[in-house]
Amino acid sequence: MELAFIPSPSRGVLHLGPIPLRGYAFCIIIGVFVAVWLGNRRWIARGGRPGTVADIAVWAVPFGLIGGRLYHVITDYQLYFSEGRDWVDAFKIWEGGLGIWGAIAFGAVGAWIGARRRGVPMPAYADAVAPGIALAQAIGRWGNWFNQELYGKATDLPWAVEITSTADGRVPGTYHPTFLYESLWCIGVALLVIWADRRFKLGHGRAFALYVAAYCAGRFWIEYMRVDDAHHILGLRLNNWTALFVFLLAVLYIVLSARMRPGREAVVEPGADTAAGDTGSAAYKDAKGAKGSENDADDADAAEKSDASGATEDPSGADEADAADDAKEAKDAEGVTNGADSAKKG
Repeated sequence: MELAFIPSPSRGVLHLGPIPLRGYAFCIIIGVFVAVWLGNRRWIARGGRPGTVADIAVWAVPFGLIGGRLYHVITDYQLYFSEGRDWVDAFKIWEGGLGIWGAIAFGAVGAWIGARRRGVPMPAYADAVAPGIALAQAIGRWGNWFNQELYGKATDLPWAVEITSTADGRVPGTYHPTFLYESLWCIGVALLVIWADRRFKLGHGRAFALYVAAYCAGRFWIEYMRVDDAHHILGLRLNNWTALFVFLLAVLYIVLSARMRPGREAVVEPGADTAAGDTGSAAYKDAKGAKGSENDADDADAAEKSDASGATEDPSGADEADAADDAKEAKDAEGVTNGADSAKKG
């Protein structure tokens, strides 16, 4: 008897009049907004301009959606091109089916185009958006919950997900919620990349490579738990081999990049520092003008002090002149008296 489980939505779409609101699409859209928001904050902190991440995302997101869908359709072609299937369903992206490997690969191509148009180094941009991509995946995986897909083996654990749909051969029951496992793992990957980037000052694409390696490590064991149809090679699912191969490439890139290009980029967006320099120049001019005004005020004070000093010395000079005049008058009077005395004697 199941004591507890995660219930699945009775349906994955709500209708607002004639407009269908699909849970899968909402999760993808919310994830994109979170990735752009966090990427923009990290980009600005690295010295880039606000809005650059969003401008490049305009290229990266459509490419990523196309690449993710192509990977899914190619690797699960039997779902769309086998007998009894309608190939038109391959275009119904809202029904689920995005391969993260194709999404990242094609999204990188779109980001490269956008970065090239902005004159931005692609590795620096990838480092800035890496944690945001992980969080976008964490949110996007809940779209699989709305569609009742990508669950694991049967289990009676309290956190099992209940599957009620019988479409496409599903068997109702409780299963491992691999969508939840991957969502939580992606949150951990985002936190890991943010911490490592702050701690080790990762640059030149190494933060992005760390995200790829960490995600692949988790995807390997989560993929091993899934029970949906998939191609197998030597007993392992195709996505297991893909995760292993990409993991090795990411680790190799981290090692070689750290040796060849240690440290972090000093400039991530040409022109951003110039704008800051213009602001600094204006501030310098204002400070210089204020200093000049201060010097003028000092000169005025000095002049006032000089005038006051001169005014203080003038009374002293006037007293001396008056004393000299008095002495002269006394001498003249004495001469007159002596002349009178001589006249009497004579």
